[in-house]
Amino acid sequence: MKNLVILLSTVVLFISCKEEVTSETDQLSKTTILKVTSEKSTVKYKTLAVNGINIAYREAGDSKNPTIVLLHGFPASSYQYRKVLAQLSNEFHLIAPDYPGFGNSDFPDANTYEYTFDNIATTVNLFLEQKEINSYAIMIQDYGAPIGFRLATAHPERITAIINQNGNAYEEGLGEAWAGIRKLWKHRTKETEDALLPAFSLEGLKWQYTHGVRDIETVDPDSYNLDFLRLSRPNAHAVNLDLFYDYQNNVKLYPKWQQYLRENQPPLLIVWGKNDAFFPESGAKAFKKDVKNIDYNIYDTGHFALEEEGDAIIESIRNFMRNQNK
Repeated sequence: MKNLVILLSTVVLFISCKEEVTSETDQLSKTTILKVTSEKSTVKYKTLAVNGINIAYREAGDSKNPTIVLLHGFPASSYQYRKVLAQLSNEFHLIAPDYPGFGNSDFPDANTYEYTFDNIATTVNLFLEQKEINSYAIMIQDYGAPIGFRLATAHPERITAIINQNGNAYEEGLGEAWAGIRKLWKHRTKETEDALLPAFSLEGLKWQYTHGVRDIETVDPDSYNLDFLRLSRPNAHAVNLDLFYDYQNNVKLYPKWQQYLRENQPPLLIVWGKNDAFFPESGAKAFKKDVKNIDYNIYDTGHFALEEEGDAIIESIRNFMRNQNK
């Protein structure tokens, strides 16, 4: 009987030690996985000279993976894609440039650099060519749409898919917030320019981020504070008024972009904040006229939908991109 007790005690001790070792091994394995994931998710902050202009950009993920080019809007920068860069870089190669005059890129004088959407798109295209990125999906938002569609119509063979977060390409997608800019298009005077200056104030910038959101506490205040600092630089208002005025040329190109969509039928993911005063849900619905198969997702939030609905949108992007690469 005594020998049996000793034997059972030995077995229990062995099992206990094995469980501890297994637990430690599992924990070590989890730590290793987290470390690898963390290393893959590291965002690097780089610059590249394009025709003498330093373009700042954020890059993350393995360049051997499918590439997504993240094209930011007004008044933002690549900072708006910080969640996408952090969460998707374990599966995709992500690159987010700041346009000239935006973010951490150079802010050349308007006498030496023409602030038009044509020219910015040319700069972004040269940037991608210098990076030898010739096959990529684009994620577009606000200003990212006219830049992205210029890339797509110039080189349709390079575009693998389009991820559209409130990036307009239809007249019916221009909301009520365009009233003041439409007046600028009709008559560019000091009066019509001055009427738009509140858009560059801290309060005006905050409104662009928070209008239409359900919970204002989900919006990172660094976003509009950073934008305000950049828009407070000398000549920043004049440059952005030039872009407001030039936006009418994007509207003139809408038929060309719609033709591109009809003829090329790029895989299209819509992830749209329906409460956007600039580009309401009618702009998202309009894409259904020209693209046959759309992964269509509408969120109860505003213009910068990633602020409030980032996790849901990023999961949609992950699933969408996985389907393109099966």
